[in-house]
Amino acid sequence: MARSAEEDGHIEGTQAPLIEHLAELRSRMMRALLALAIAVVICFVFAREIFQFLSFPLAEELRSRGMKPQLIITSLPEKFLTDLKVAVYAGLYFSFPLIAAQLWRFVAPGLYQDEKNAFWPFLVATPILFGLGGALVYFIISPLAFGFFLDYTADASSAEGSLIDVQPKVSEYLSIVMTLIFAFGLAFQLPVLLTLLGRAGIVSAQGLASGRKYAVVGIAVAAAALTPPDPISQLGLGVPLYLLYEISIILVRGVERKRDERLRAEGYFDDDE
Repeated sequence: MARSAEEDGHIEGTQAPLIEHLAELRSRMMRALLALAIAVVICFVFAREIFQFLSFPLAEELRSRGMKPQLIITSLPEKFLTDLKVAVYAGLYFSFPLIAAQLWRFVAPGLYQDEKNAFWPFLVATPILFGLGGALVYFIISPLAFGFFLDYTADASSAEGSLIDVQPKVSEYLSIVMTLIFAFGLAFQLPVLLTLLGRAGIVSAQGLASGRKYAVVGIAVAAAALTPPDPISQLGLGVPLYLLYEISIILVRGVERKRDERLRAEGYFDDDE
């Protein structure tokens, strides 16, 4: 059965906005990728300085024990590949605000004003919380963890007849420190995640509070899986995660309170309920 001209016009009218949205998405993605590429190139130029900054906690722990603050390379391409990884990691971090801005500009036109006001704080909080997690690793967890490993290795190397010598590899050190930074940075997004789930009605403050014992087990498992096998790193991640879980309960309770006040103002239920 043939379509009428009116039906054809309606289909074309519905397809046009979809094509426009896809074109807008493509444009935003290209800008985000361009920002990432520029950040990676710039960070690759300064990869040596960035790596020296990242290795400062280990260097200080080595100096404090009378050891030479030096890392070794055991293959020809290791230095280049390490600098490339440093550039990618640092580029992702520094370009995130621009990538998030492109995401926001794509999503924001389809949101109501109250939805924009609700979403914007989460967008701002995400890099701040990630930075706090990374700072905790850099200033507290890394020195304690590296000190633990160095002391343990020193005890073994000082034994009579021991063939063990402390020579940290560049690539392995970068892998450890970036694993810690990203593990803590992502774990510190817990309040953002749970608060968003609370706004969506998927979780409740009462449910989170009653599930504390299960949360403790989950946090312990996550800390063991995301950090090196030493008690300092695991406790260093587990304790802040539990505190963030408790903060999340408070935030979700605040979201529920505001939602109830709005529904009450709109007359969905009485004050006596």
